Amino acid sequence: MIDEKGRLFGKINLVDLLVLIVVVILAVVLFLKLTGEGGALAGPAQTSKLTYTVRVDGVYPAVYEDMQKWIPGDPLMASGELLPGRIVAVEAQPHQDTATLNTTNGVLILPLEGDLLDLTFTIEVDITNRVTSEVGTQEVRIGKQHIVKSQHIELYNGIIQTCDWEDPAA
Repeated sequence: MIDEKGRLFGKINLVDLLVLIVVVILAVVLFLKLTGEGGALAGPAQTSKLTYTVRVDGVYPAVYEDMQKWIPGDPLMASGELLPGRIVAVEAQPHQDTATLNTTNGVLILPLEGDLLDLTFTIEVDITNRVTSEVGTQEVRIGKQHIVKSQHIELYNGIIQTCDWEDPAA
């Protein structure tokens, strides 16, 4: 099989064969990388439209009033990058936060902080993976905590209340 000059079958050198194998493996890996899911040569990713609502409790009225100039249409953000989504609406309701005290004369209910609002944001976004439903770095699931973050607004401790996935356009 290997002759006195180190050639396999008298035709190819073993070092040349190893180099050829490495080059072929690299070419296959590069091809799979470029044509695989999300690769540069892959077709456009199929997207689904996701509409969801997020409730954020205890927001100051001045914050709510100031954000009105950006809604509807404020684009979503994550990690300093704009995302393919936007805030389409926000609704406000008076915040109902009370403390209950049991006294000798009965139960006393005291309001905690007055004049706060509970906001419900409606958000639309295009997603490419309906399994994880990621918006930036956050997964969207009913009941999950969510940061409402757009180009001009950022509110923490929101809770996702509804999700509606539309089928991708055929």
